[in-house]
This record gives sequence, structure tokens and C-alpha cells, in this order.
Amino acid sequence: MKKKNPSNREDDKEKINGPKSMMNKKKKNMKRLGGAAGLSLEAFVNAKSNSSSSFSNPAIIKKQREFYKNAKYVSKFKKKLKQQHQPNELPSDVRPSEDENKTQEGSKMMNKNKRSKNSLKELYEKRREEEERATVEREAILKEKKEGRERAESRRKEAREKMFKKTRHGQPVMKYRIEHLLQAVLGSNGNSTDKNF
Repeated sequence: MKKKNPSNREDDKEKINGPKSMMNKKKKNMKRLGGAAGLSLEAFVNAKSNSSSSFSNPAIIKKQREFYKNAKYVSKFKKKLKQQHQPNELPSDVRPSEDENKTQEGSKMMNKNKRSKNSLKELYEKRREEEERATVEREAILKEKKEGRERAESRRKEAREKMFKKTRHGQPVMKYRIEHLLQAVLGSNGNSTDKNF
């Protein structure tokens, strides 16, 4: 097994990236950090304390751009919604004169109001009757279900009392248990085609 030389790795990197790209990266980093000596203590403190330093952070700049872009889209959307909800106004030359409209609409509105009042009352009464019928039907169905549940519950309660009856020595009374089994067998035979019992 060969041992790799650390110098060989650097040579490989230079072959892949090329020596010029390495130098360019170094130069960019040095420029970003403020020269060969790095940042002085004063420059570091000033950069941290200034609120304007946030403008040099590319991540913050990107977020701000995105925020303003989204805000612009939202405002455009709201303007379009307002335009859609406003009634379309026709220019004055397309609209008929107001005096003509008032006289024609006045007579039509009187007739329509009388008809609409009668029809509205009729509609209201029809709907009310339908709702009353529906509520009566619902109440009847609920009442039937409730009675059915009560009957079934009382049957189960009676059967349970019989099944749990004991003799004076503490043994279960077999009479009711055998009757229950017999009813179950008869019920299953009654459902099938054989009715010999």
C-alpha cells in the first residue's frame, strides 16, 4: 500500500483548480478581510457597532431585496382587487341621459316592488313550511330511534339479570342459560332454509 504524500495532494488540487484560481481565491479573501494584516481592532469594533454594517452583509441584503419585491407584488395585487370591486363606469357619451332613465325606471320600479313584495312573502312562507316539515320529520325519526334503543336496552337488562341469577349455593341458574342457547339456535335455524325445530 502506498502512502500518499501531502505535497501530492496540493499538486492534485493545483492540477484540478489551477494555480491561478488558488491565487484569485486568496486575493479575494484578503480583500474581503481588509488587506494582508486583517482588520485592526478599531475597525473590527466599528464594523460591529455600526448599524450600517448590516448593509455589507450579503445575506441581509438578499432578504431585504426579497422583502421589498414581495411587498411590491402584494401592493399591485391589492390595487387590482380594488379595481375589480369598483363598478364599471361608462363614459358620459355612452350612458343614456339621467332624466330619461328616471322616468322609465320610476314606473318600472313601482310595478317590480309590488310584485317582488308578494313573491318574497310567498318564498319566505314556502321556505318556512319546508323547514317546519323537515324539523317535524327529524324529530319523529329521533323519537323512533330513541324508543328502539330503550326497548333494546330493557331487553338486554332483563336477559342480563336472568343470566346472572344464582342459586342459594352460589351456582348459576342453568334454566335461563339453556333457554338463551336454545333461542340462539332457533334463531340461526329460522334464518336458514331448514326449519325442523
